[in-house]
Amino acid sequence: MRVGWPGKWWRTRRSKVVAAAALVLAVAASTGGWLWLRPEAEAVATSTTQTVSTSTFEQTVTASGTLRAARSEDLSFAVGGTVRAVLVSEGDQVTKGAALSRVDATSLVAARTAARSSYDAALAQLDEDLDADASDVQVAADRSSVVAAKASWVEAREAVDDAVLRAPIAGTVVALDLAVGDTVGSSTGSSSSTGSSTGSSTAGATGSTTTGTGTGTGTSSSTQVTIATTRRFAVDAEVAAADIEGVAEGLQVELTVTGVDETVYGTVTSVGAVASTNSSGAAVFPVEVEVTGARKDLYSGTSADLSIVVSQRTDVLSVPTQAVRSEDGQAYVTVEVDGRQERRDIEIGEASGASTEVTSGLEEGDTVVVPGFTGRGAGSGTDDGGQQGFPGGTPPSGMPGFPGGGQMPGAPQ
Repeated sequence: MRVGWPGKWWRTRRSKVVAAAALVLAVAASTGGWLWLRPEAEAVATSTTQTVSTSTFEQTVTASGTLRAARSEDLSFAVGGTVRAVLVSEGDQVTKGAALSRVDATSLVAARTAARSSYDAALAQLDEDLDADASDVQVAADRSSVVAAKASWVEAREAVDDAVLRAPIAGTVVALDLAVGDTVGSSTGSSSSTGSSTGSSTAGATGSTTTGTGTGTGTSSSTQVTIATTRRFAVDAEVAAADIEGVAEGLQVELTVTGVDETVYGTVTSVGAVASTNSSGAAVFPVEVEVTGARKDLYSGTSADLSIVVSQRTDVLSVPTQAVRSEDGQAYVTVEVDGRQERRDIEIGEASGASTEVTSGLEEGDTVVVPGFTGRGAGSGTDDGGQQGFPGGTPPSGMPGFPGGGQMPGAPQ
């Protein structure tokens, strides 16, 4: 029996494969021609309906700023002396009135005692001259001495009190420049406050006492302790001169704070009367906003975008702006009545977001047609930002799709 040469079978098989491949290429080429040369499909418009209702219209002014502590106090001793104790550390939370540090009050107590003695002596001299029926001039002089002596005594008492530096607000010690042994203060010592909030922390004093650690020989008359609120915040923002007219104290503010998902609310607490220029050279006015309530999720230095509500109207009859059309200066919408569509002329007012106010021509409960647009053809378009596919719909019959129903390479997900 004659056996055929395997090479002949292979040549026959290879010819069939080549023919099949050529057929696939021809189909692909014809399909590419259909895709490129056919007329573009018409845009297909769709529409929905929506019931006319009332809503709240707001006009807002935008700004940006940075969160800071709503209030801070820079403190220093009002009397001179040597520091004998530092009762807090940086980071400690303190209550209003808590002792922060104290100086040696020995000389101050002595001065207070002497002042009280002078006051008592002045009172005694006045009583003696009154009993002796002294002249009016003498009695007047005695009374003047009593007043002066009492003032000196009150001042001496206050000086003793000032030997202890106390927190004027509740908050956190954010800066401390004191050490046991420092010579501090004079009669010019003071407390300097920033911010307009009166907010306070609910945490109790947790400061530690330092009475023998750390020594110093410096003389200080500048800020020695800084306390700031840590749960209450304010924002210093700038509003463009073109928008400042409607901004006033007491207006509600919606804040978008970096790192916080929910909307934060606040109130305008001050509006500057004098404009300055920002980094771009534009005229801006300073506006201060106080954040509402105590917040644990906010931090000083965080940026925030502000939306100041300058006007608000409720129960405004409105329709989607997309539903409003105009012809020869007349605004109109398409309404649906008993399954039929008809034109309805309307008068419109302000626009807010994606809604337009309707002042006449419609009533609450009416149904309006909202035109839509799906892109090119029955499928998804390629020029209007939609998901890419075959223009005009599905690919021609017989063309293979992508494995697993995936999208074309490079198509948006």
